[in-house]
Amino acid sequence: MKTNRFLFSLLIFFLFTQLAKAQDVVIIDSTNNVRGTIKGTDFFTVTLAKDDKSEVVYKAKDVQEFLWNGETYVSKSVMSKNKPESRFFKVLEMGAVNLYSIGEGSQVEQKQSRVRVMPEVGIGIGSGGYGGFGFGGGISIGGGGRRRDQAKAPKRGLYFIEKPGGGPMQELNFQAGNSRARIQEILLTTLNNDEDLAERIKDTEKFDAKNVTAFVKAYNLMHK
Repeated sequence: MKTNRFLFSLLIFFLFTQLAKAQDVVIIDSTNNVRGTIKGTDFFTVTLAKDDKSEVVYKAKDVQEFLWNGETYVSKSVMSKNKPESRFFKVLEMGAVNLYSIGEGSQVEQKQSRVRVMPEVGIGIGSGGYGGFGFGGGISIGGGGRRRDQAKAPKRGLYFIEKPGGGPMQELNFQAGNSRARIQEILLTTLNNDEDLAERIKDTEKFDAKNVTAFVKAYNLMHK
């Protein structure tokens, strides 16, 4: 009996060890992904340390998404200086309505080491993302230079909401002086056909990332 318990414990330890080793992954397309340990991202690129200890930088425009510490970051196209540019967005909620952030949390602002850049794989801006995500468009967010050493992570988190097939992403600016009325308008339009949720949105005095995430989660649960 003790031997069986020891072997079982050893097996569980081995499985957890293997899962930890393979936790992070960069998904290039639906049939091509690379596992390793993600070192950081500046939202234009992501650095992955492979099992052989070599480090590779992947540009947002060349991959569909990456998984880091259990979180998903998708590549989406936005307008920067009147030109389309791909960046990584953290998925907060996904379903009938998607909620994203960029720059949320200091863990995604780590400085990347000097590494080589992977060759482009030719994924176009019009391609759909892994797991059903398509590339958005029509919004503008603060643009850094196109060179990675010039790109800087936002000083604060930016949040975006979209309903697939319902137009481009819209920014939810929690820090603007007139943010309540604008955010309320966006939420009522996006999270439509739900009278109970609409009343809760109308009664909310102040919007922030926490309660908006709760609204989107509730909406997605009712519209699976």
